[in-house]
Amino acid sequence: MTAPHGFSVSRYAPERGTLAKLTARDSVLRRLDWPILLSALALSFIGSLLVWSATRGRTELNQGDPYYFLFRHVLNTGIGLALMIGTVWLGHRTLRGAVPILYGISILLILAVLTPLGATINGAHAWIVVGGGFSLQPSEFVKITIILVMAMLLAAKVDAGDQLHPDHRTVAKALGLAALPMGIVMLMPDLGSVMVMAVIVLGVLLASGASNRWVLGLIGAGIAGAVLVTTLGMLDEYQINRFAAFANPDLDPAGVGYNTNQARIAIGSGGLLGAGLFKGSQTTGQFVPEQQTDFVFTVAGEELGFVGAGLILVLLGVILWRACRIARETTELYGTIVAAGIIAWFAFQAFENIGMTLGIMPVAGLPLPFVSYGGSSMFAVWVAIGLLQSIRVQRPMTA
Repeated sequence: MTAPHGFSVSRYAPERGTLAKLTARDSVLRRLDWPILLSALALSFIGSLLVWSATRGRTELNQGDPYYFLFRHVLNTGIGLALMIGTVWLGHRTLRGAVPILYGISILLILAVLTPLGATINGAHAWIVVGGGFSLQPSEFVKITIILVMAMLLAAKVDAGDQLHPDHRTVAKALGLAALPMGIVMLMPDLGSVMVMAVIVLGVLLASGASNRWVLGLIGAGIAGAVLVTTLGMLDEYQINRFAAFANPDLDPAGVGYNTNQARIAIGSGGLLGAGLFKGSQTTGQFVPEQQTDFVFTVAGEELGFVGAGLILVLLGVILWRACRIARETTELYGTIVAAGIIAWFAFQAFENIGMTLGIMPVAGLPLPFVSYGGSSMFAVWVAIGLLQSIRVQRPMTA
């Protein structure tokens, strides 16, 4: 049969078939959690503008190119998206079988930081310089590894139908595997990352259905560990100064308290609608240190005001809300634990980052997910989004 204007119907049937497959109810595109994906993309877009505003005038950082950090932030986001797609394509269940390999690679990478390959940036010896102006922070990927290795162990017998909850021996093994990389990261020392990992472990235990005695014991061990670390002098001077400035904001406002004071001034000056993008006096005057990374939220507060800063919080809230739905609706404990670990990670890290700019949390050197400049952190959070999407895509279809 010939269609109007002489075009053959059969010639175009494959195209309609391909479109139908892409839009079918059981297709990957239809089953993706679009609120999470769009919120993460919006945060990365906002972050690119904030990073650009914070760095375009800093010739000592951008090598004379005002677009230097903007281009790299967009590039990091693109690579992160590719990693997310790859994670969804592989699937969290496939990655479950590769967890021992991923765990071993993570241990080797963080051990490499303690060798001459490691580099110190912003006071933390937590980086590996790979050349071309790029560096790698292995502790960002350790967060993912801890989630996966603990989920693999804690869910194995439960998903197989042998147990209702993880037994004590299994929980002990999972905690031991998490403690090894955390101890190595503490030697760097990267206290901020260790804090995030500890919250991840707590979130994983709560989601696994492990005995409350383990949860209470972990909290007690964390408090005892903090006291021990402080008593033994394992913290560097700059870390001690950060906690001192948090406890007493008026302590040495031109020294250890400078970052926090300038951050609060920047956010407080923004008002409801802000001074306008690229028009913040604190940002253009370069008064806030590390404004493209740890203190990027101050750019939002000053230049976009309460409305713009609030939008960032809303988008982060959407991601956490949808992640909670994914954790609740999956039929396997492994998926629930992985989602819960990511929720704990994102929630605490965002709270800590924003809290330190407001003076309600100590400065810990943690990036704001999707918004702060940084390749390793961007790659890690997009892999986490890929894991969430995989859990949603691979769940059984409901009638």
